[in-house]
Amino acid sequence: MDDKNDVAMVEVLDTKAALAPQIDPELEKRMVRKIDLRLLPITALVYLLCYLDRSNIGNAKILNSSTNDTMRETNNMTNYQFTIALMAFLIAYSIFEAPSNLALKVISPNKWIGILVIAFGALCAGIAGTHNFAGVTALRFLLGAAEAGSFPGLIFYFSLWYKQEERATRIAAFLCSATLAGAFGGALAYGVGHMNGVGGLEGWRWLFLLEGSITAVVVGVGVFFWLPSYPEHASWLTTEEKEMQKIRLGVNANASEDKKLNWPEIKDCLTTWRLYVHYIIYMGVGVAVASLSLFSPTIVAGLGYKDLQAQLFTVPPYAVAYVVTFGAAMLSDRFKSRGLIASISCLIAGIAFIVQAALPGTAYKARYAMLIIATSGVFGGLPPLCAWVGDNVRTTTAGSLSTALNIAFSGPGQIIGVWIYRTQDMPFYRLGHAINAAFILMSGTLSFCLMMYYRGLNKKMVGTNEQRWMA
Repeated sequence: MDDKNDVAMVEVLDTKAALAPQIDPELEKRMVRKIDLRLLPITALVYLLCYLDRSNIGNAKILNSSTNDTMRETNNMTNYQFTIALMAFLIAYSIFEAPSNLALKVISPNKWIGILVIAFGALCAGIAGTHNFAGVTALRFLLGAAEAGSFPGLIFYFSLWYKQEERATRIAAFLCSATLAGAFGGALAYGVGHMNGVGGLEGWRWLFLLEGSITAVVVGVGVFFWLPSYPEHASWLTTEEKEMQKIRLGVNANASEDKKLNWPEIKDCLTTWRLYVHYIIYMGVGVAVASLSLFSPTIVAGLGYKDLQAQLFTVPPYAVAYVVTFGAAMLSDRFKSRGLIASISCLIAGIAFIVQAALPGTAYKARYAMLIIATSGVFGGLPPLCAWVGDNVRTTTAGSLSTALNIAFSGPGQIIGVWIYRTQDMPFYRLGHAINAAFILMSGTLSFCLMMYYRGLNKKMVGTNEQRWMA
């Protein structure tokens, strides 16, 4: 699409919204708080368990290594086979993103998300019963297919409840649970590691079994009963609040009545070039997200910490990242700025990776500090980037598809991330840090350029009633 088509796409504000009565700010604030209390705890828990179930294989790789009871050794897997098993998840994750999100549009969100949670919890628990490379790889592929719709599904789901300038903070509310999962996962692995041999099972089997069972049985079933589908169906919203939501949400109002897939909108979404810039940006960030999620225990082990101690020292980087991610999202919403916050976060992460690659191997404290800064920068850029692509499309079909494709494009990036921390590069992993720096700096540069592009479009709209682009 050229600039004229982009401008034409948002030429006039929705007439209904323009003529609508003014919303009382205090009533709106109370209603949003009510929605937050209902949606944020359950979505954060869903994504925390989702992230635990996908990344615990990184903990299982070194868990109880001192007794040779790791997942890799017990299942007689080579390092190469272990990496293939990691990649199988990411291939499925990329393939099934868009179909899953389109299914969520057609099916009630709470039902589809509930099905996904039960499925990926059961598959995670099933990995505890594997005894070879083939079993691990097959279940990891199916796990990727089940989890594919959870992240983009939750992002699209929030667009049915929140305004543009409210979304990044709310996305951060559940996205931060990924950083919390990184911290909690290390602590949990440390505790479960002491169960090695209990009931004749290795510690890593207990790790998968406990996490997967809790996810499927407790949370998955709970989603069906607690997570609401659409605002207009929420019995806990008053009639006045439902009307307020219609005014606030614009094109996303009454989404329950718009369950059909609009093929012209799908075609338009697939041929809009600027959306592919969003996808490439997210792909670059995906390299760092995957490598940190899966190899943090391995990287920490290269800093002189061993076995269960290495699990424990994965906690601080994610704990700090939790605070930074939330802060970045709040700034992004407060100043209605996606590209600037994302580019700054990527720049900070890129510099931290470069320093890690350049520092001498014996500078353990400095390298650990840089790992904390890099993790914070990588995750700090995610909420504005996730909200940004959905902010700049104008239909529910385009919102569903573009959000899914944005996450799907991270798949190739995450596959790259799986391979960059090689065994032959231990204990310093300079190559992995350098590759992460290159990709995250590329994402930061493109974020800044895309921000300037949107600002240029907005300048052309000065003095008109056209809806502005989120820059």
